[in-house]
Amino acid sequence: MWPMPIRLTCAVLAACALIAACGDDASPAADGAAAAGPRTIATGLSVPWSIAFLPGGDALVSERDTARILRVTPGGRKRVVMRVPGVAPGGEGGLLGLAVSPRYRGDRLVYAYFTSATDNRIVRFRLGGKTRPVVTGLRSGGIHNGGRIAFGPDGKLYAGVGETGDTAYAQDLGSQNGKILRMNPNGSVPRDNPFRGSRVWSYGHRNVQGLAWDRAGRLWASELGQDTFDEVNLIRKGRNYGWPVVEGRGSTRGGRFTNPKITWPTSEASPSGAAIAGGTLYIGALRGERVLRVRLTGTRARKLSSLQVGRYGRIRAVVRAPDGSIWVSTSNRDGRGSPRSGDDRILRLG
Repeated sequence: MWPMPIRLTCAVLAACALIAACGDDASPAADGAAAAGPRTIATGLSVPWSIAFLPGGDALVSERDTARILRVTPGGRKRVVMRVPGVAPGGEGGLLGLAVSPRYRGDRLVYAYFTSATDNRIVRFRLGGKTRPVVTGLRSGGIHNGGRIAFGPDGKLYAGVGETGDTAYAQDLGSQNGKILRMNPNGSVPRDNPFRGSRVWSYGHRNVQGLAWDRAGRLWASELGQDTFDEVNLIRKGRNYGWPVVEGRGSTRGGRFTNPKITWPTSEASPSGAAIAGGTLYIGALRGERVLRVRLTGTRARKLSSLQVGRYGRIRAVVRAPDGSIWVSTSNRDGRGSPRSGDDRILRLG
């Protein structure tokens, strides 16, 4: 039998090893999201595509096919606050991304990305009020409309715009499709954008649906691939991310293209919304029916275990709430899922 001090030392070391093993991969709690299981916030929604929080903690939720915006409290009360005029849903189009002005307490402005009868566009408005155009004329289609919008830490508005199935647009700097756009809140072009007179911030994208910034202000984007690989990219000003020449990692053609940091087989992912809590990037997977997790360390990224695999179906929106938790929405009524009782729903992880 070991002497008492040795037995105590071994027990302490074993406990420390267990804590270290659980601390990184076990639950969202390691990065600021709560440790308990998911809690249902709201049910009976119709393809909730985007979630954006107001300063007081309530969420605005867009429904793709109804063009409604709902206000949802953390306690689960929900009410319709407006129906966005001019939305023409069809295929993957409709009322898509929402963003709340970083100066909302003063200007009361909300931004929306939607498909009209003629284009994809971004508008802004006060809740219940008249919409005013920010960007119009983005090509729309039955697929690959992009649609995610978000304000960066620099106060600029960013938008993921898909190539609508016409792959040539992704490499065409004369087109705003197949791009991540960066603009002033009124839609004008910032002077420090990489291409003179253009909102294009990065290009060579197929269909970006997730935008999230880390603590250092770096932009990470999730992107749907075609048949082989889905991606997470670290977005740099003016970079070309390769589509349609490259899907996933491949030749950079002498530095012409930038490779993704992480890839998954399309059967595991089809990534949509993205959010960062602490040092972890959370991504909703549609076809993969899970919440993907990626540990970010500076500019490096590595996969962590996924959450809720197959439990709730297709996951679309992923957003960090003011309390540090992660909210997600299902997308089982979008024509590609298998609706369950209560779908679609919003869940709080933790």
